Parts: sequence; structure tokens; C-alpha cells
Amino acid sequence: MRKSPWGTLAVLALAQFMVVLDVTIVNVALPEMQVDLGFSQDNLQWVISAYTLAFGGFLLLGGRLADVLGRRRVFLVGLSLFTVASLVGGLATSQWFLIAARGVQGLGGALLSAAALSILTVTYAAGRERNIAMGIWGGLAGLGGTLGVVAGGILVDAVGWEWVFFVNVPIGLALLALTTSTVADSRVVSDGPRAFDLTGAVLGTGAVLAIIFGVIRSEPLGWGSAEVIGSLVAGVSLLALFLVVEARSAAPLVPLRLFRSRSLSGSTLVLALNGGAFLAMFFLSAIFLQQGKGLSALETGLQFLPMGVAAIAGAMVATQLLPRFGTRPVQVVSALVGLAGLLLLTRATADGSYVTELLPGFVLYGVGIMGVGVPAQISALSEIAHEDAGAASGIINTGYQVGGALGLAVVSSLATSAVTSSLTSGAAPQAALVDGFQRGLLATAVLGLAILVLAAVSRQLLPTPEELADLAVAA
Repeated sequence: MRKSPWGTLAVLALAQFMVVLDVTIVNVALPEMQVDLGFSQDNLQWVISAYTLAFGGFLLLGGRLADVLGRRRVFLVGLSLFTVASLVGGLATSQWFLIAARGVQGLGGALLSAAALSILTVTYAAGRERNIAMGIWGGLAGLGGTLGVVAGGILVDAVGWEWVFFVNVPIGLALLALTTSTVADSRVVSDGPRAFDLTGAVLGTGAVLAIIFGVIRSEPLGWGSAEVIGSLVAGVSLLALFLVVEARSAAPLVPLRLFRSRSLSGSTLVLALNGGAFLAMFFLSAIFLQQGKGLSALETGLQFLPMGVAAIAGAMVATQLLPRFGTRPVQVVSALVGLAGLLLLTRATADGSYVTELLPGFVLYGVGIMGVGVPAQISALSEIAHEDAGAASGIINTGYQVGGALGLAVVSSLATSAVTSSLTSGAAPQAALVDGFQRGLLATAVLGLAILVLAAVSRQLLPTPEELADLAVAA
């Protein structure tokens, strides 16, 4: 029986919304977890890092498993792992029990996300329908990050930190029940026996894990630490071996021919920079609002909410403009809007008005980041055959995660050095924090400028006459 493509989109988008929501909702609960479970400051970071490490490390593997074993099957496994790990995390009574649950949650999120984007790619033909689907997918993902801060503040204040995990359980169970009746299964069809590149899987996963681990540890240890340098060198070495193995494999984990696609390679780089800029901006702004302006977690979340609404609007507007103007003009204008938002945020002061100093920047950045992201995802998948949909989605998601982790680490290091320099010069703590925020936002704006340059030289995708006719009828 043919499944409804829009029912499929609803399930996939809600699952991705839950995964993105979880990233920020847990951040708000960290202080309560620290008190309740006795975390040291160093160990507390692993509540976030364990998830980031597993999520980013297993995306490539998850994407190819979806192609080989069946996309719906891998989606269901990932969703089940994520749901069970959320329950276990809420029941955790020790530090390492919670950290282990977060690692399993990250693994489930990686399988879920890679399979979901792969399903979306093969469900919708390239063109107007896929553009709309990507717009909804991207808009909900953008809103999830913002709503996580608000929901986290409400749940922690009302019922305790455990509920930032428990809230995923009923959502996950409902999506599991809906998936089998709503989402059609698909996989790569092969006349011969199905092969799996085990060596490539071990090397590729190990390379990404080592690189992300090194980036994560750079914040507490510094970039010159032996542990950080060793992890990054190991990651790059494993990556080099991975490329050699993939070039010789008859059934590679990641077919290297995919990188011949200018659309996939260029768009993945744009998405990586977009991820780095967003995570850096969000991290710096959250600290600035809570420590610089003295707001509570809930008040901070509410101040981010207009950015989430603007992100949905940006995704929807981009979706409508793409058939008329193509991907490049939409990306360029959106990159300019996002860059303007970042530059406006650098003007914020501790005692300034939210309406005049922060709100315009948040709104512009929310519109800009999705106006860049949606065309980039569409362009990245435009030349990909169905049998490579999982591998391509793994590449895209891995690029975003690695770019996000690296961008956040570099920008936060620059911001921290600015705070330290200001304190050494005799500045008051609040003034030093503002200096760090402004320096960090300027560094983030450099990432925004790089996105603008890449968008300007990106491959232009234009709609077909049939897609234009469809748009005219719809209008």
C-alpha cells in the first residue's frame, strides 16, 4: 500500500524536532544535574559531550546502514534507542549512568537523523515537492533548538531535571507507532549479495570520533594539550586510511565518487560553517543573557523564541523563492541577512535594551540561517541517486556536526581569551564578559562572511518548466 508522503514528512520532521530539541533542553538542566548527582565541572561537560561525540561519530555509519539494511528499519532502531535512552537518562542515579545514557541517546539520534534525511530524499522527487519538504523539515529543526531552552526552563522549574529526558518518551512511543503505518520502507536494490564495508565503517567512525573528541577537549585543556593534539592527529591519520580503503572497496561505506558532485561538496561545507556559526552564536548569547544580563534560564529561552519563529519564516520564505529564483540568489541574500544579524548582535551591552540591541539581530539571524540551510540541503542532494541517499545524508549531517563542534570550540576559545585579557587589564567581571561576547560574535561573523562567499560561487539550481507550472497553479 502506498504511504502518504506528507504523513511521512510529519513523522520524520517531528522525530528530527525531538532530536534537535534535546540538544538545547538538556543545557538548561545542567546546573540542577550537577547539584543532584554531584558532578564536578569537568565531568559535567560529558553530559553534553557524550551525546555530541556519539551523534557526530556514527552519522556516516547510520547513513550507509540505512541504504543497505532498509531506511525505515534503521530509523525505527534509532528512534527506539533514543526513546529508551531518554527513559534511562531520566532514571539515572549516578553521573556515569547518565553519561552512558547520553552516549546511547547520541547513537540513536545519529541512526534516526541519517535514515530520516535519506527517507525524505527518496520519498520526494527533486523539485517543488522536495523543496517544500526540506523547508518544513528545516523550519521545525530550527524551532526545536529554540523551544528547547524554553521547555527546559519550564520543566526544570516545575518538576525537575529528569523531565527533560522523560518528555521524549511519549513522543518517541507515538512516533514508533505511527512509523510502520506511515513511512514506506526502501533500500538499495542489488542483484548480487549485499556487502558491507566493515573496515571502512571502523576507520570512518573512528576518524570522526577522534576529531570530534579532540575538538571537545580543546575547550577545557587548550589546543596545545597533548591529548587534543594526539586525538586530532589520530583522527586525520584514520581519515587518510579511510580514504585509501574506500578508493579500493567494491562496496564502500562512502562512495568517493559522491565528492565529485560540486553541489554535495560545496553545500556540505556551507552547512558545516552554518552549524559552527549557529552553535557559537547560541552558546555565547545564552551565557551573555544569563551571566551578563542576569536573566533566568526561562527568561533566556523566551528571549530566543523570536529567533525560532523567524527561522520557520525563513525556511518557508526560502521554499517559496527557490522555484522562482534558484538556489544561489536565495542563499546569497540569506547569508547577507544572517551576517547583518550577527553584526548587530556585536553591539549589545549588559544594560542595553533587548528590543533595540538583541531582538533585531536574533530575528535577522533566524531568517538568514534557514534561508542558507534549506537551499544548501536541497542543492546537496540534487545530484544524488536513490541508492546513495543514505551515504549522502550521512556526509551532510557529519559535516554539520563536525563544523558545529569545531566552530563552537574556536569561537568560544577566542571569547574566553578576550574575557581573560579584559580581567587582566582591570575590567569589571561584567564588562569583561561583554568584551568576550562581542569578540566571539565578531569571530562568528567571519564564519558568516565565509558562508556568503561560498554562496556567491555555489552552483545555481533552476526549476524546470513543469515545476514553474505547478507553482503557478498552486498560487
